[in-house]
Amino acid sequence: MKKITLLILLISSSIILSQTPCVDGMAGTYPCNGYDLLSHISFSDLDATNANDSWGWIDPQDNKEYAIIGLDNGTAFIDISDPINPIFLGKLPTYTGTTIFRDIKTYNNYAFIVSDSNGPHGMQVFDLTRLRNVANPPETFSEDAHYDGFENAHNLVINETEGYAYAVRTDTFGGGIHFVNIQDPLNPVAAGGFSGVYTHDAQVVSYIGPDPDYQGSEILISCNGFDGDVWIIDVTDKSNPQAITSFSHSNNSHAHQGWLTEDHRYFLLGDEFDEVDTGSNTRTIIFDFEDLDNPIQTSEYFGPTPATDHNGYVLGDKYYLANYSAGMRVLDMADLANGNLTEIGYFDVYPPTDSAGFDGAWSAYPYFESGNILISALSYNDDNYPGGFYLVRESSLGLNENLLSSSISIHPNPVKDILQISIIDNIQVSNIQVYDTLGRLVVNKTKDFESINVSNFSDGLLFVKIETEQGIITKKIVKE
Repeated sequence: MKKITLLILLISSSIILSQTPCVDGMAGTYPCNGYDLLSHISFSDLDATNANDSWGWIDPQDNKEYAIIGLDNGTAFIDISDPINPIFLGKLPTYTGTTIFRDIKTYNNYAFIVSDSNGPHGMQVFDLTRLRNVANPPETFSEDAHYDGFENAHNLVINETEGYAYAVRTDTFGGGIHFVNIQDPLNPVAAGGFSGVYTHDAQVVSYIGPDPDYQGSEILISCNGFDGDVWIIDVTDKSNPQAITSFSHSNNSHAHQGWLTEDHRYFLLGDEFDEVDTGSNTRTIIFDFEDLDNPIQTSEYFGPTPATDHNGYVLGDKYYLANYSAGMRVLDMADLANGNLTEIGYFDVYPPTDSAGFDGAWSAYPYFESGNILISALSYNDDNYPGGFYLVRESSLGLNENLLSSSISIHPNPVKDILQISIIDNIQVSNIQVYDTLGRLVVNKTKDFESINVSNFSDGLLFVKIETEQGIITKKIVKE
């Protein structure tokens, strides 16, 4: 019978799901915890000199997944249905001007693209179903429609339920919010706007939260950058949008971006410049939105590094935070009601440093049905950094390595005879498995976890996999 190596059997979740596994805190040259690297395409291989924001599309016809990457000179489309072998299908060139700021959202099988470049870029519309039949990739695509109701926009949000796009910090409405009806995607129509704010980024939802006064309304949350405040706006009536309230956070520098929990009860806000200004570790500010007229800051979460935070998105009880030089950080929100976030994993796309600054992960998109996560990364100051497109996935070796490492000790390493396992902090272990260098399961213990006799095993590497109620930790041990 053909032997299966440890690299394929143990480290990969399956042969098709792991190109570079996360082992002992590294996936190749990238620091990691609980996430494997599936594939990477640098921005230079996308025929660009930088990358920025990103989004995704799932084709409803066959459930194929596509990554959409903003570049300084256009927008790249990548077929990731085979995550190990992504296909760069082509690029839609920028309408005008190169820029480090580009934003993309999708609605009804169309991509809508804005840019913060100088000049009349407007909003490009691209029919994503064209990606089904690309004969000779990479192609140079043309847009399918164009909206010129504004020249430039820093960001774009879309309410897919209602069919409205909201371009923010445009040259219209005093840098506020420009409404566009996109229910007919190839014929976008101006639908009003909201002034009085200088919006940097936003989220818009059909509200299902706990405040009965606004249930069923269309609510937009405007993060206003260096103005330091956040506005909650009822945009249900496009001809007469109403400000509900405005608020700020403690020690504010730049109210950059935030995201609601799926029940719309809590709002997680990132301040992009507080790490630079104060020297603090990465900070996420938590607000209780039980009463939209009176948001309450409940707590702050400080990450393990001083890296600058950027875009963050919620999926279920996890918060996926693009953390520039510290990469994508994954936070558990299970105890958010008590003001607590807990980091359970990460993938660091910028190995040189974890300091405050603007090189590294711009955005992390976690909404693919496959569970694959798209990270887009830029190089703001480092010409040697490849940046671009990264695709990662939760490793079968598990999350919580940082949490569990402090509670589980495996020694000695190297080991000759008896491997001792010390467990503290009331960690409940359910199973311990040991694999040898050929990928064979040589130990499978469901009790008596304190020691393992390895004296009869061949010299070389052993992988010890410990399953607990808090997650899985895997350690590499040298047998000599």
